[in-house]
Amino acid sequence: MNAPSRILVIRNDKLGDFMLAWPAISLIKRQYPESVIIALVNKYTKPMAGLCPWIDKTLIDIEQDSSLSRSLKLASLIKTSHIDASISLYSTTHTALALWLARVPLRVAPATKLAQIFYNHTLRQKRSRSDKPEYIYNVDLARYFITTIGNESVDLPDPPWLEFNPTEVTILRRQFTAEHNIKSTAKLIFVHPGSGGSAPSLDTDQYAQLIDILAKDNDRHFVITAGPGEFDLAHLVADKCHATSICVYESSEGLASFAKLLSISDMFISGSTGVLHIAGAMDIPTAAFYTNRTSATSVRWQTLNREENRLSFSPPDSAPAEDMSSIDIESAANIICKRLNHA
Repeated sequence: MNAPSRILVIRNDKLGDFMLAWPAISLIKRQYPESVIIALVNKYTKPMAGLCPWIDKTLIDIEQDSSLSRSLKLASLIKTSHIDASISLYSTTHTALALWLARVPLRVAPATKLAQIFYNHTLRQKRSRSDKPEYIYNVDLARYFITTIGNESVDLPDPPWLEFNPTEVTILRRQFTAEHNIKSTAKLIFVHPGSGGSAPSLDTDQYAQLIDILAKDNDRHFVITAGPGEFDLAHLVADKCHATSICVYESSEGLASFAKLLSISDMFISGSTGVLHIAGAMDIPTAAFYTNRTSATSVRWQTLNREENRLSFSPPDSAPAEDMSSIDIESAANIICKRLNHA
């Protein structure tokens, strides 16, 4: 078939999942630059879709109590968008049925569960094994989508995937450091203790211990960040720290503004959460703490930054997979210090 004029890309689950779809979306847009790329996302991730340079239009998935009603409404929305081809980077029966009801000519998705009967092209990936990073599974599916149309896939660019105007970032950093009485020469280490419920993270004592060890270098300032509902948690970590080079920042101006603020950081530290993947998309050095649960490993949820900008820590093999208390914080801090010293 000819290049589709309007392509629907579906990734309507959590923030981190959506950020890990950016390389695949980039690949599709680079392959078909004249095509209109439409992303189906949830309401929470819409601001980040607005920052994605390869997305031309955004549709918000409709939330309804009745799954059938939800699929019917989504099918109507897809029909009015005149979609020629769809690629479901995240597949559910709800969206699969909606695509089928909307009679989208080309419907590509992973071959998973009941939903696959509603697609006309599926790729067997076995994502549950977590053999590859999630973003690679997405890219593999995008390449399959391209070959299904009859084309040979173009190459992917290198990170970063998300960029802000360098002049604006410099001004924002200057304003932030002045507002919080931070030395202009200090390295800004952002620490995000909240997890959004996506996966277990370090507890407040561990985060405080980590900050105190890293703060032995006087040229570092720690910004403990908080999303909606996480302000008390961030303050609890700050209160437990002996270090004084700390401030707490609550994100209250929306996800896009928060993402821009992250761009001023010299390192981002957190558990496996959506904000981590925003930082990774900007190729900011990251230090992340993961469980060893098969579906939540550092391999599966690897960030998008370059390998030299990516550190990960997990419980030892001798400990239960989700026992974050078994992580050696002092050892992790020493590794992070070496990375910061060689930046």
